[in-house]
Amino acid sequence: MLEGNRVSRISVRGFAVASATAVTTVGAVVGVASGSTAQPSNEAEATAGDATLLADIPAGQQAHVQTASLTQQAQTQAIAADNAAQKTAEAAARKKAAEDAIAKQQDAQAAKEKAEKEAKEREEAKKAASRSSVRDASSFSTQSSYSVGQIQAMARQMVPSGQFQCFSNIVDHESSWNYQASNASSGAYGLFQALPASKYSSAGADWQTNPATQIKWGLNYMNSRYGSPCEAWSFWQANSWY
Repeated sequence: MLEGNRVSRISVRGFAVASATAVTTVGAVVGVASGSTAQPSNEAEATAGDATLLADIPAGQQAHVQTASLTQQAQTQAIAADNAAQKTAEAAARKKAAEDAIAKQQDAQAAKEKAEKEAKEREEAKKAASRSSVRDASSFSTQSSYSVGQIQAMARQMVPSGQFQCFSNIVDHESSWNYQASNASSGAYGLFQALPASKYSSAGADWQTNPATQIKWGLNYMNSRYGSPCEAWSFWQANSWY
């Protein structure tokens, strides 16, 4: 019997050492998961002390000790796994949010560019429609002289309706609708006070006698240099010349 008890006590001590080692290992895992630094010397001392105490545990209670140790270890591993999964999920969520934000920004930019392009196309189509609805200078018959009213009537038929008032404002300031107006000091001439006067010839050889030719030249000048008569008028208002 004494020999049997000795063997049982040795077995108990061996189990106690194994259990204590498991507990210590679990403690180390918990420490790593929480960010703490392991202390080898303290853990070794704790393991030796626990092993000595567990060696005295009756054989009938050793199963409970083993179960508790394994349960604690499993719980610690589960917590560590949950933390790792949570970090992975958070990283994936941040990446997805960043990708969504970039995609939305790109979509907004594409929509803006599309809207600007469509607006530009509509404006060009509108201008083209306006130009196609007006008369050319060559469609007017030549007269020996023209009144202001006749010249303005010509201009209304040659200039797009939405631009006529701006066009008229410039002519009012430049020549008061006198197609033969001449500046004695500078040599500027006609409805738009072109300088030199020969510039009108690009619209027609009859520029000196036909106000429609001068109107054609003035409209082309405003469109090519400023984009439209109204933009030319805006410049004139700011600078008193165009």
